[in-house]
Amino acid sequence: MPQVPWSDRKFEFNFPAELYPEMLERVRGTPARVEDRANALSESILTRRDGHRWSIQENIGHLLDLEELFSARVDEYDADASALRAADMTNLKTHEARHNDQPIQTILFDFRNARLGLVQRLERKDSEYFFRVALHPRLNKPMRVVDMLYFQSEHDDYHLARISELIRMFQPRS
Repeated sequence: MPQVPWSDRKFEFNFPAELYPEMLERVRGTPARVEDRANALSESILTRRDGHRWSIQENIGHLLDLEELFSARVDEYDADASALRAADMTNLKTHEARHNDQPIQTILFDFRNARLGLVQRLERKDSEYFFRVALHPRLNKPMRVVDMLYFQSEHDDYHLARISELIRMFQPRS
């Protein structure tokens, strides 16, 4: 069954902000989950495309590419901005990055460092911080910091599910 396209997904942020520790753990765990999937794969599997769709390595690189947006949005919450910056829904950065030409270990290392740096930054915030609200531009709805963590986790899982799908497609069965 094909995935629902990311841009078609709808979100309801109706859970308590006090769930932020669990959301931080989801965000923190993504690099390990990505590494677990990628480290057992050959370069030919990692870089193989499904038609014009991204390879496993490009999906991982995309997660790294979006750390800049994630960090900028935390900056906006820090500044009590009324709205968050929009994502580039064309994914130009990922399309131009040539992730398949880079060593996977470099992408994994950079993703882990960027993500864990952001998690450490958020762990220094008090619990009231996670109630801060700004308008999400694509969803056109208020998003608390805790909601942004949930949204980020869902995006991570979307790409992990795609990575798993590609592994099933390309990994030789034994």
